[in-house]
Amino acid sequence: MSELEVAGQVVEMVRRLAGPDAQAEVTVTRTELALTRFANSFIHQNVAESGTAVRLRLHVDGRTVAGTGSLLDPDGLAALVERTLAAARLVPADPAWPGLTPPSPVPPGAVFDEATAYASPDERAARVRAFVDAAGGLETAGFCRTAYRSGAFANSAGHSTVGRTAEAAMDGIARTGGADGVARRCADRLGDLDGAALGDRAAAKARAAADPVELPPGRYEVVLEPAAVADLLQNLAWYGFNGKRHAERQSFAELGTVQFDPAVTLVDDPLHASALPYDMEGTPRHALTLVDAGTTTAVAHDRRSGAEAGAASTGHGMPGAATFGPIPHNLRLLPAAARATGGDSPAPVGGGTPAGTAPGGGAVADADTAALVAEVERGLLVSDFWYTRVLDPKRLVITGLTRNGVWLIEDGVPTRPVRDFRFTESYPRALGPGRLLGLGGQPVRQPDRVDGSWWEAPPLRLASWNFTGGASG
Repeated sequence: MSELEVAGQVVEMVRRLAGPDAQAEVTVTRTELALTRFANSFIHQNVAESGTAVRLRLHVDGRTVAGTGSLLDPDGLAALVERTLAAARLVPADPAWPGLTPPSPVPPGAVFDEATAYASPDERAARVRAFVDAAGGLETAGFCRTAYRSGAFANSAGHSTVGRTAEAAMDGIARTGGADGVARRCADRLGDLDGAALGDRAAAKARAAADPVELPPGRYEVVLEPAAVADLLQNLAWYGFNGKRHAERQSFAELGTVQFDPAVTLVDDPLHASALPYDMEGTPRHALTLVDAGTTTAVAHDRRSGAEAGAASTGHGMPGAATFGPIPHNLRLLPAAARATGGDSPAPVGGGTPAGTAPGGGAVADADTAALVAEVERGLLVSDFWYTRVLDPKRLVITGLTRNGVWLIEDGVPTRPVRDFRFTESYPRALGPGRLLGLGGQPVRQPDRVDGSWWEAPPLRLASWNFTGGASG
């Protein structure tokens, strides 16, 4: 049976076993995930998994419960319905049940590439080989992955839809003498990932990061590369533009208020790439502008959080949303060119054009980043953030570490590598009015740990970033 046929069969079973008043929604998702991982400059693992998952959410007798299964034969589907009905008798009443998504038109999904969906291990290995060769003898590690998902949704209100999507991603480091350089990209097509360009980029940054000096903690002007900006977007999405947290006053977001620099426009845009055109509740997905020219305009909602806030769902229903809240997973920080035209600004998916050199001749910034660096009298160029944790959710104060390369900028030139810092910074404050001094024109899509989620941004020049500790403490 097709995914839609399976979903329809489960809805019919609920109607037969629980009666016409029971409300059911069913998502059926088939996934094909493949990963080629390398370390010490050779492939050590090639794995793939294929599976189909059925998720049933049921509202009966005023109670709501969800169940999952993977057996698609009639007995397996019947067992799913029966155990979900049994669980419904044990849970408390759910007076806030928002009801089912009514029949609604669903837009076409993102670009779908058959070659990526069914890519072979050899095709992924070829990109790993290109990455390793381009690193010129440096020790390398990382992965190349492809993902394919097809799915269907149906509910007892008569709404149904289908979709499919494919994605490719590569993430690798090169290392020399304890210094690491990183390059990572996410794309709709595996053919768009240039392993050689990524390997060359990672190796150049690693060589340029060797023998770093230590600088004292303090506030520095910074240029953040897209990998670091991706961490900003992820934390803003999870803890700020989350409709449940906003309703609980645990979010910094204040709708209709200028909270960001006028250069900041943030859009959650799942149909831009690699996402199904509907959410787990069957709500059609679309681009949602969260920040428009500095003004916070929206937060993400599923049906439950939207009903509680007196708003409609924005297509962000997902497992766990009733507990943690609905989260945007495809956030784009639009460059000025895209905002002006209403379209997309082209983004390279290789390594970019090297520009700006540190002692030893290693390239530390692509042309887009180098243009921002050239305007800095004294500051820091930061490649990446990691191990970031929330200290104050209301102001979204985050602490974390730099990694994969930091350089001192003097008179517009990266002059020397710097040892890693710990930082403590309010992300909304850092992007606040007057604090964004420059925005690159070439956004780069960064992969998330979960396929279907990604963060796309150009490099940023910020007036201040609070580094609270150096390598010595």
